[in-house]
Amino acid sequence: MESIRGRLTLWYATALILSLAVFAVVLYLARRRASYQDLDSRIQSEADLTAGILAESYRARGVLVEPDTANRPVLISEVAAVLEVVPDYLVLTSRDGRLLFASPDARALTFAEFERLTALVAHTPPGGSRAPGRHQVGPNGPTLHYVIRDIPQAGGQFGALFAGADTRSAELGLQQLVSTIVVAFVIGLVPAVLVGRWLAGRALEPVDQMITEVREITDGRTLHRRLAVPMVKDELARLAETLNQMMTRLERSFAALRRFTADASHELKTPLTVVRAGVERAITRPDVPQETLAALEETLQEVNRMTELLDSLLTLARADEGRAELHREPVDLRGIVTEAGETGDLLADHAGVTMEIRTPPDPVVLAVDRSRVRQLVLNLIENAVKYTPRGGQVSVQLSANDGQILLTVADSGIGIAPGDLPHIFDRFWRADSARTRTGARPGTGLGLAISKWIAEAHGGAIEVQSRPGRGTTFTVTFPRGDA
Repeated sequence: MESIRGRLTLWYATALILSLAVFAVVLYLARRRASYQDLDSRIQSEADLTAGILAESYRARGVLVEPDTANRPVLISEVAAVLEVVPDYLVLTSRDGRLLFASPDARALTFAEFERLTALVAHTPPGGSRAPGRHQVGPNGPTLHYVIRDIPQAGGQFGALFAGADTRSAELGLQQLVSTIVVAFVIGLVPAVLVGRWLAGRALEPVDQMITEVREITDGRTLHRRLAVPMVKDELARLAETLNQMMTRLERSFAALRRFTADASHELKTPLTVVRAGVERAITRPDVPQETLAALEETLQEVNRMTELLDSLLTLARADEGRAELHREPVDLRGIVTEAGETGDLLADHAGVTMEIRTPPDPVVLAVDRSRVRQLVLNLIENAVKYTPRGGQVSVQLSANDGQILLTVADSGIGIAPGDLPHIFDRFWRADSARTRTGARPGTGLGLAISKWIAEAHGGAIEVQSRPGRGTTFTVTFPRGDA
């Protein structure tokens, strides 16, 4: 489970299942014990009832045993008829172990099972144990709970009285109980899971709201927003307060960083301008030695690079503070792309790369900041030329369709590794220098970050697709509604 809501639901369902399982086991054991106690009580009652009938009959008649036609002792027919109605298994033996009476359930056993039952009774000595017992009559026969007792009140002709009952009569109720528990478990589990999911959702609803609000705080310009603190001062309220305090500290840190970047960029521009002017004056002097001239030209290149870096930093700092205003006006984007493409042609010729510019025949008018959009296009073209080996191709295409304006800059260069793609718009991020075309001027690592800001500031977006060795394609999308 990837969500807390799912895990809470799973835990709730698991806890419910375990609780029901424990309850079912306890209920089953308690009911099983009660069922067998009831069975033993019934057996004891049947034994007492039989003993009472025989005692009363003995007092009334005196003789309860008579020989049958085979001269075997049997219980007299009048008493036997009364005992026929006694349920379950009832067996009477004489003092010498011979069978006197067997109930209908006992006579319904197979011959082998009946022999085992009568042998159990016959081997019980007079006055033997009266404790309840358990006995299975044959491998496939019933399992009986029984009591064996003597009946001295019925005269000296009786040896033992066996009263037993099949345990299936007790287990039948247990099976019904188990079936009921299983059905109730299955029927109750689904509503329980649904209720648990609903309760987890209600409990985590403030967390979802916090996640939504935090997601909307995407950069340093939105750190002024704060989370709503619940009225109930629970863990979620403390979490919201902690996050608000963290965002307050982040807002102060970002503000201080932006002020420092803007102030440093602004303050460093004047010294760099002075240095550049001095170097340029020195280069123009005719008496400068060749070695010194080469050093001055290298210094001038670095000064120009530092000036470009400071301009980029100042632009991003103002953008973060919301002070980088856009001077929008309706412009035909074909002119901007063509103008940037001319500069790109010079870079491409120097790098040995073929440049192709394609624009639609009809005007593509959009309310944009001309200089910013030109900077965006030129940044993408410079980036494409820089990472395209000699003999490669860079293609720039402007098109309009489905209410959108698309600007595509594609190259046949070395491409971008999948692990680098998520970082290409990060500030000061640059690909490995080994991936740059030999002799290319190193960049500042801010061009794509500025391009992303320009696209988003105009309500658009910038995306990249790349495969190592197959080239890279940047796609800038502008909404046509801004025209």
